[in-house]
Amino acid sequence: QVQLVESGGGLVQAGGSLRLSCAASGRTFSGYAMGWFRQAPGKERVFVAAISWNGGSTYYADSVKGRFTISRDNAKNTVYLQMNSLKPEDTAVYYCNAPYRDGSSWYPVPDFGSWGQGTQVTVSS
Repeated sequence: QVQLVESGGGLVQAGGSLRLSCAASGRTFSGYAMGWFRQAPGKERVFVAAISWNGGSTYYADSVKGRFTISRDNAKNTVYLQMNSLKPEDTAVYYCNAPYRDGSSWYPVPDFGSWGQGTQVTVSS
């Protein structure tokens, strides 16, 4: 399995920006779509964004569309999430994984990699 390590979270005021990174090791991820999920306190983990294996296509949850941008660097086995115009409701632990789409929903690919420790994003009002 791939090991996934997220970083870049922090405390930011509403309207601010953060850039998250996810480094993968143990196996190249260049053949996989990659994505970000988040889990707010007391809620289920939900899909945030995804990017195709070559970066040619991107997908976003409606709640972040126009504010977040996902990108990847296959040479570095790293995927990024640029988050702008942050809102208090963006507060969550953010995780990366390889996603797949089933209808209108996104799920992590089974056995691609265990969830990392995530990175905490806290947006104050």
